[in-house]
Amino acid sequence: MFTLNGKIAVVTGGGSGIGLATVKVLAQQGATVHLLDLQPSNQLEALQNNGLSITTHTCDVSDQQQVIDVFSSIGTIDVMVNNAGVAHVGNVENTTPADFDRIVSVNIKGVYYCLQAIVPIMKKNGGGSIVNVCSVAAQVGLSDRFAYSMSKGAVYSMTLSVAKDYLSHQIRCNCISPARVHTPFVDGFLSKNYPGHEAEMFEKLSKTQPIGRMGTVEEVAHLILYLSSTEAGFITGCDYPIDGGFIHLNT
Repeated sequence: MFTLNGKIAVVTGGGSGIGLATVKVLAQQGATVHLLDLQPSNQLEALQNNGLSITTHTCDVSDQQQVIDVFSSIGTIDVMVNNAGVAHVGNVENTTPADFDRIVSVNIKGVYYCLQAIVPIMKKNGGGSIVNVCSVAAQVGLSDRFAYSMSKGAVYSMTLSVAKDYLSHQIRCNCISPARVHTPFVDGFLSKNYPGHEAEMFEKLSKTQPIGRMGTVEEVAHLILYLSSTEAGFITGCDYPIDGGFIHLNT
């Protein structure tokens, strides 16, 4: 089950965290994976040495021409994972126009550029699967996440729109909404903002999920694998929380 033999997949933001785990899982299941990121992964050589078919592309998803050029060079694409994104901490008062524009450029325009590039390819191929990485922030009010939440709400809406518009072309479009997941970003955030208290704050953040811990990047990658596979062929236009109960049990 969940084999992707013969499939070609693209993962944006694939150089670390959820993206890198997704690259690894899709390749392990037989896909030829194209990793798009601003910087190459330190773990890529080890993955390739294990016989996995992974090709890297330096690409800034906020630059439409770069996206067009990379997608054109790849050709046929069966699976598209829109994972690239940036975070921001701030409310509506202290979010500067520069902060806001950066979030829009990467988290909204980046997804839009990739969707606009992939849909004609999948139409020509007779279908495909798109998975957008959204967030619980699209559905739940989070403190000091004004711009980030806005951007993920846009990702959710784009998911529904693409799913609806391309039903007849056999293009499935879904999104997933992680809560807190243990990634290098979390470690960097804690060391920057809570030096000397990283372990204490990590435990505190972990407990905000009703299940009592953060998610792992592998758990998220496995959900993306399912939605990318033929086993999920009856699923489109859906959002899947992977949040340890955060949305529905955090009362």
